[in-house]
Amino acid sequence: MKLYHSPTSPYVRKVMVLLHETEQLQDVELETVASTPVSPAAPLLSKAPLTKVPALERSDGPTLFDSRVICAFLDARAKAGMYPEGSARWDVLTLEALADGILDAALLMTYEARLRPEDKQWDDWVEAQWVKIDRACAVLNQRWMAHLSGPLDMGQIAVGCALGYLDLRHDARGWRKGNDALAAWYAEFSARPSMVETRPPS
Repeated sequence: MKLYHSPTSPYVRKVMVLLHETEQLQDVELETVASTPVSPAAPLLSKAPLTKVPALERSDGPTLFDSRVICAFLDARAKAGMYPEGSARWDVLTLEALADGILDAALLMTYEARLRPEDKQWDDWVEAQWVKIDRACAVLNQRWMAHLSGPLDMGQIAVGCALGYLDLRHDARGWRKGNDALAAWYAEFSARPSMVETRPPS
């Protein structure tokens, strides 16, 4: 298998953390690509029509894209149980969706500053994205701490990668303010070897 990869992509990091945790890293060749909404990576054009990373090329089927699809595939391949059966599965999927929503909003903020011409940047749009992130972090702190402190699953990995991306790109915003329990959890979770090994370059 080949994983189209960017070391700063938080969606790629989710996949990489899962590969580490399930001991599948040796089964995957990494190909680093640089792709943005306005400059798609050429190697992805024939593999993943949305030209987004991560994308997982397989020998026995179409290339998989979207980090949630890839993580579910790799979890099933390893029989790792990161998406448990029964009612707990819906909690994990909801938590992963919440974390990915944080990433979606944070990435829009990043693109607004880095890709859009300065005279066309919209401050109210950026602030609206941060309001979503701030609200999501508060919900994690108030509602999800018992789950986050339980056995490892894909929801925890997704949240850890989302908070790591906030530190990387939007640290000055201070997501930890008012979220003491979440901050304490992240301090411990980010020390896991899989998180340390996949830490993006600053």
